[in-house]
Amino acid sequence: MRIALLLVGYGNVGRRYVELLGESQAALAAMGIAPVVVGIVTRRQGGIFDASGLDSPAITAWLERPSPGHVSTVEFIGDALDRLRVAPFDRSVVVETTTLDVASGEPAISHVRAALRGGADVISANKGPVAFAWRALADEAARVGRSFLFEGAVMDGIPIFNLVRETMPAVVVHGFRGVVNSTTNFMLTAMERGERFDVALARMQAEGIAEADPSLDVDGWDAAAKAAALANVLLDAETTPVAVEREGIGPETGPRALEARRRGRVLKLVASGAGRGAGARMRVRLEELAPDDPLAVLDGQGNALELDTWPLGRVVITQRDGGLEKTAYALVADLVTVARRMRA
Repeated sequence: MRIALLLVGYGNVGRRYVELLGESQAALAAMGIAPVVVGIVTRRQGGIFDASGLDSPAITAWLERPSPGHVSTVEFIGDALDRLRVAPFDRSVVVETTTLDVASGEPAISHVRAALRGGADVISANKGPVAFAWRALADEAARVGRSFLFEGAVMDGIPIFNLVRETMPAVVVHGFRGVVNSTTNFMLTAMERGERFDVALARMQAEGIAEADPSLDVDGWDAAAKAAALANVLLDAETTPVAVEREGIGPETGPRALEARRRGRVLKLVASGAGRGAGARMRVRLEELAPDDPLAVLDGQGNALELDTWPLGRVVITQRDGGLEKTAYALVADLVTVARRMRA
């Protein structure tokens, strides 16, 4: 099964994804999947397309050329998918890894719509489309018989949405709570050991975990976007990050973390949601947890999510190590899901 891949965005996650496809070639071939990267488009670099496939030298040369100025990503997606209609592929898949816009979810939402309109399946690591427009995009995908998958949007490659969708038939999710932002969890762990806020943040930036502008993480916006995405998919909430009650961390959080530790408690930034549909309520706030709480034991970049379900009760899934490779793996896993659906 030959699958053409069109990458929208080519930052750290996109590049690691391409590498991981090569490293996973034998495993994918054993499943009858032969992915071929045929196009890449970014806001700064413009686009490159070759229906016969792009190799590393071609991509490197493209990245080193001068920026062509403004390029319409939506138009590039449409043109590329039109050209792929006569190419020898079983399916086209658009891989969306652009940066989250926490104010509107754009332009990622428009990228997803352009892909579905052009007859492609979509896999994404971007939280925006799920956090702002999940129901509309899911309906559009269903109308054209294509998939819209986003396992990498929350907790990197750990199966959250897949877990419920594929392995919990007839289960109802009533709520969730979790530590879902690696940067703030790492910093809280460091601060409860006496490290200053600015020093912990600088370390995360040096390791490439936190962005040069870390406000999405430390102000709680990343966790709010993930809470909205979880609520939309699992609680049928139709909400946005703007509607999530939100708290972040700052220099003043260090003494609070130390005081909590002195009293045998653990300070964590917890994203939670409860209720269903229009009655669902979401929040991101600092909480002092008992030491035996499943979220309290997370250190460093660890994440975890607890689902409150019927009839299974509380289900906890934990990720002890986050990072780019895990997010890239989520895109690989979603690609396999697309292939399996095609066969089915």
